[in-house]
Amino acid sequence: MIFFDAVSKVYPDGTVAVDNLSLNAPNGKLTVLVGPSGCGKTTSMRMINRLIAPSSGTISLDGVDTQSMNAVQLRRKIGYVIQNAGLFPHRTIVDNVAALPRLLGGSRKQTRMHAMELLEHVGLDSSFASRYPWQLSGGQQQRVGVARALATDPPYLLMDEPFSAVDPIVRAQLQDEFLRLQADISKTIVLVTHDVDEALKLGDQVAVLRTGGTLAQVASPADLLAHPTDAFVADFVGSARGYRALGFVNTDDSIPVTPEQTVTLGQHTSTIGRTPSRWILAVNAVNQPVGWVDVELIAGDIISASDLNLSGTVTSAAGSVRDLLNSALASPSSRAVMIDSAGALRGTVTLHDIVSAIGQAKEARPNS
Repeated sequence: MIFFDAVSKVYPDGTVAVDNLSLNAPNGKLTVLVGPSGCGKTTSMRMINRLIAPSSGTISLDGVDTQSMNAVQLRRKIGYVIQNAGLFPHRTIVDNVAALPRLLGGSRKQTRMHAMELLEHVGLDSSFASRYPWQLSGGQQQRVGVARALATDPPYLLMDEPFSAVDPIVRAQLQDEFLRLQADISKTIVLVTHDVDEALKLGDQVAVLRTGGTLAQVASPADLLAHPTDAFVADFVGSARGYRALGFVNTDDSIPVTPEQTVTLGQHTSTIGRTPSRWILAVNAVNQPVGWVDVELIAGDIISASDLNLSGTVTSAAGSVRDLLNSALASPSSRAVMIDSAGALRGTVTLHDIVSAIGQAKEARPNS
């Protein structure tokens, strides 16, 4: 557990970066610090590993005041992931990951073997080991940064805007992969971000800080959206918080999933038969959805890739009502496409049934 007890940071010129912050980051959970520029979120995080010294108050790790600990020993207990990864440009990827364990006395063979395991754990196969940072994309470098932070198996992990320097598609992939990784390793994590959606997606709890470094509210993402403590928090999480809250409502058996008529690429149009609407779903050889086809606008006698409308999205059966709604809204047919864990088509859900499910969920939620 990382515990802030009345912690403040005041600089010599009188600037108050953090003001009387009391906060508990529970063991095995991911706590996100979020807020506008100047709210002290990065300063708060850097005080944990004493890169910045607090002016007053105490920060403790599992009950031990960090000020009483040797700074080097403290930092060896804490992994640190920064924006742009901060890799050593002259070292190979495997040697970047193995650098600290090697420095601490581990053998070259053992540390490199462990580094290879960590690279695979973050989604990079052995072909990346001998490359240099400049040969990797930004997203791949961030994966290496996470692997390096985990190389000594620290109980705590600090992450300073780790995914902000990559494009939105790669960012979403990294977020998903990190959630999968955290489910396996269960580290005590403090993550700083300026992105509300990232905070809500990643955090077990979210701490919203005001300008001047005071704590406005700390809550689970769902509670933060449903019950903002004041106008500042309500404004910060945004007017779309009702839509965002649907991300915490899981799909279940109460939402009817209908078998969907499908076609495959290369299929002759004469074999399609009667369709319930002008839109029919196309799948590949293993029944994975690949797009929608407008049967009134098929160019030739054979369904080809050029006939596909790719505007729709798919959602997992284990996903959220928000994903399902997005799939229906994006689909030209207004039907959400649901897939199983293997990516195969499970069926579709109508927009009407999704809206009904949203209404039932809202009625079942107290004080909403």
